[in-house]
Amino acid sequence: MELTGKIIAVLDERGGVSKAGNEWKIQEYVLETMEQYPRKMMFNVFGADRIAQFNIKLGETLTVSFDIDSREYNGRWYNDIRAWKVDRNVAPAAGAPIPPAGAPVPPPVADPFSAPQMNASNEADDLPF
Repeated sequence: MELTGKIIAVLDERGGVSKAGNEWKIQEYVLETMEQYPRKMMFNVFGADRIAQFNIKLGETLTVSFDIDSREYNGRWYNDIRAWKVDRNVAPAAGAPIPPAGAPVPPPVADPFSAPQMNASNEADDLPF
């Protein structure tokens, strides 16, 4: 799954040592979508190498690819949203890609529900329905 939005919070990095004696680190972030009714999602990046590779900063606009998993602990269930890819090549907020300079502009599409257009002799065109 993936979601595009702006990073609005960078939480403290946490770490520890596993039962096997391996060190681990995890960093959590909050992403807010850029929709009419914005939504927030907290996700994490696991591993010091991935945290350094992604290098996520407060205020950046990103597309985050993630996996969702749930686990049970002491009779309660917890969700885990883990990022596995971060893309900084995000299209403009309007959602439409910007065409290259000099690209032909398509003609506007006629709206079938608008008022009839007048022809050269100022008579309304007949609609097929």
